[in-house]
Amino acid sequence: MRVAFIGDIIGRPGRNHIKKELKKIRETYSIDFVIANGENASHGFGITHESADELLKCGIDVLTGGNHTWDKKKDILALLKTAPVMRPHNYPDGVDGTGLKIFEVNNQKIAILNLMGIYGMPQVTNPFIVAQEVVKQLNNDGIFHIFVDFHGEATAEKRVMYELLKGNVSAICGTHTHIGTDDFEVANGTFYVTDIGLTGCRDNVIGMDSHVPLQKALTGLGGHFDIPKSCKTIFQIMIVDVDENGKAIDGMKLKLFSDQHPILTQALLS
Repeated sequence: MRVAFIGDIIGRPGRNHIKKELKKIRETYSIDFVIANGENASHGFGITHESADELLKCGIDVLTGGNHTWDKKKDILALLKTAPVMRPHNYPDGVDGTGLKIFEVNNQKIAILNLMGIYGMPQVTNPFIVAQEVVKQLNNDGIFHIFVDFHGEATAEKRVMYELLKGNVSAICGTHTHIGTDDFEVANGTFYVTDIGLTGCRDNVIGMDSHVPLQKALTGLGGHFDIPKSCKTIFQIMIVDVDENGKAIDGMKLKLFSDQHPILTQALLS
């Protein structure tokens, strides 16, 4: 089985790059299932019905969330009930939606688990305890193909999650920082990367127009972040090969640029 992760999709530039490339990538690399973080897909903050529909029609199978999940509250509350759209699973009990969904791919059940870190994030329950409990229950139910989107600010939290779940899940891919890391590896049957990195504008500040971040850096005065009207874009996607027992056996990262040749790099096997 070959499963792909796309990091934070930032506004229209990110959606347009996916629309242009994803179906071709799925075919070229024989990808069976695509997970993408969609919490920034609608002008950088939240996701609307229109944006979710557009991305799902492009070849994404499920959209995960994070701290911006609720920014388009009316839309997301309906999407969580009617579409393959998720929010972090470790929000407190009683919050709408779920961060755990199970799909059937190539006659195998696969679980997608969306979690959010603690540092610098909204109030959530302990993601490490939640992860342990969910993975144990999934294994008891005979599900071993488990793919985790861990949405977190702190790199150390993501690494702790890897050490906690290594050998018990197929892949852990970090999202949220919008900055891709080069530490992807496969160990004990688990693929890991601290952060996939954004898909969207790359010649600015984490996908947003540089004006407000520069103003804040120089004066301490903030403002509303906007998506640039024109920019150079990047599309970042992790591709993971998993065996019949849910063990990762290989992985790679593909980076496509609007103005450069693509880059493909392999994961380190340890």
